[in-house]
Amino acid sequence: MRLIDVEAFLNREQLIREGKRVDRRAKVLEFGDDEVTEYAILSHRWTEQEVDYNEVVKLAKMPEEERSEIRQRDGYRKILQSCRQAKKDGYKWLWVDTCCIDKRSSAELSEAINSMYRWYENSRICYTYLRDVHASSTFPASGDYRNWQGSNGWPEWFSRGWTLQEMIAPMDVQFFNKDWHPIGDKRTLSPILENITRVPQHILKEGLSSNRPCVAQIMSWAANRMTTRVEDRAYSLMGLLDVNMPMLYGEGKKAFHRLQLEIIRISNDQSIFAWGYSEPYLVRTGSILADDPSCFRDCAKMELMNQDEFIDFLKGHIPDEELPSTDDDRFGTFPITNRGIQIWLFLCPYDGSKSVFQALLPCRSRPSDPPVAIDLALWESNYYRYNQSTVSLLMQTHERGHLRHVYLRYQDTSHCNSIFEIDDHAVLKEGFKASSVASLPGLSTRNVTATLGLNADPLRVIPYSFRQEYHFTVGVGHYFGQNWIHVICDEDMWFSYRRMLERAPEHAQSMKKARSGAAQCIYIFQTHLPRSTWILQISSVIWRGSGICGVKLEVFRDPGFGNVPDAWTCFDVDVSRFFLCTHIVVALVIVYTGNR
Repeated sequence: MRLIDVEAFLNREQLIREGKRVDRRAKVLEFGDDEVTEYAILSHRWTEQEVDYNEVVKLAKMPEEERSEIRQRDGYRKILQSCRQAKKDGYKWLWVDTCCIDKRSSAELSEAINSMYRWYENSRICYTYLRDVHASSTFPASGDYRNWQGSNGWPEWFSRGWTLQEMIAPMDVQFFNKDWHPIGDKRTLSPILENITRVPQHILKEGLSSNRPCVAQIMSWAANRMTTRVEDRAYSLMGLLDVNMPMLYGEGKKAFHRLQLEIIRISNDQSIFAWGYSEPYLVRTGSILADDPSCFRDCAKMELMNQDEFIDFLKGHIPDEELPSTDDDRFGTFPITNRGIQIWLFLCPYDGSKSVFQALLPCRSRPSDPPVAIDLALWESNYYRYNQSTVSLLMQTHERGHLRHVYLRYQDTSHCNSIFEIDDHAVLKEGFKASSVASLPGLSTRNVTATLGLNADPLRVIPYSFRQEYHFTVGVGHYFGQNWIHVICDEDMWFSYRRMLERAPEHAQSMKKARSGAAQCIYIFQTHLPRSTWILQISSVIWRGSGICGVKLEVFRDPGFGNVPDAWTCFDVDVSRFFLCTHIVVALVIVYTGNR
């Protein structure tokens, strides 16, 4: 690591200030070994007026005007004040991230980022500069949104991603206000710091090596923190999670995916899958990996369960013959393969579903709580994290669980959203009404257009009723690139919505099986409304490549042809627009109903 020679830096500054001749060959940066050198280190919030490696090295050789401009910057003043404080405390060396790394070298930058946690950990003292705490202020004891509105009511330093490790790693952290007056140290301020950062006091005082928390808890500390580059949300956590990996700026959120895979390679901590367990709106159907540290926001008290505790909980929830022994090695490893993460899990299916499961993990949200359960969906022999919106909190499973050897997909899905164009005029014309259910999530009335998919709602339903006598709910959904439509004839709209979510993979698979290979195809489905002579008919056309699915709803009296099949039938057609070719649909319906 490069270190600032405190004495050399201060001597050069004094000569420049006094207008005396400066030795242009004098070095202010030298290489040092962090394992044996006693050095101070600076933690701060970057601004637009920082001073880089090249400017510090060549300052003495610059023209007077350029040199003066650099010396007036806030970034230079921070380095100068840090050097003065280090000299006062008896340290010959100082490390500052803005100028001790030659960022023109990608190799040096990658080495520094991978080593940074260790550098802060090995420092003798860390000076934390809070530039937005005024000279007359002491360390803030409570949130103040008037002064720090943009950073959750606390100084901006507490909202940044990189400063998390800079607070935890060093044993001695000293805080300074805007004018470099000391306002407290980490140990003394640990109760306030825990309130601000949610990092436990014992971690602040003793470090991570004393009692390392589970992965999910460490991730939760970064949930509300920001970085200038998306990739740094992952890179700033490497030291805290004890992993190393190369820097690939430009990869975006894939950096956080890579971080999780690196953790899985060296750890058997299943709390890494516990993200979003209490905030389902953070979960999207797809990869088992989280997109961002914010997905772990509610994991601040998360802890691992030992195997004995976990097995004790499972008694009564799975068959006795499937209970593992306390020395069962199957839970100790889950290797990463090209198919997915290979792992043994206890899966409990939702009532009546063959495709949606709760998976129990050997971790809990807080002491004495039961194991965390996450939702998984089966699709084409692999298991994916499943988005069931807020309704997943209300779902119950009474099925017994089973120990299963499964593959959890970690690869990103590439399917686009789909737009449903819904025409229900024929239903309304017969006297049916769309129910008013605006307060229920995902439900709507007369929703002419609905956009669904991986980056939107997975399901949209419209409930209908006829004189309070007959009820049915039509749902349109999108699942791994497959549009699906389903109807449930029940008055309970919550039940209909929940049941459709539970069986979304099965509904999608049913329509997929019915689909042919034509460029355009029309699906037709008919079902009897219970205790009536009404038949509901759903006709749908999918325009391949456009992402648009047209849906036409109709009701008519039973013409007396017998039982309807309650299954989708698919016809290949060559039409430009479904709703402009009603005569084709009518002809198909006549053939369909006449041949039953």
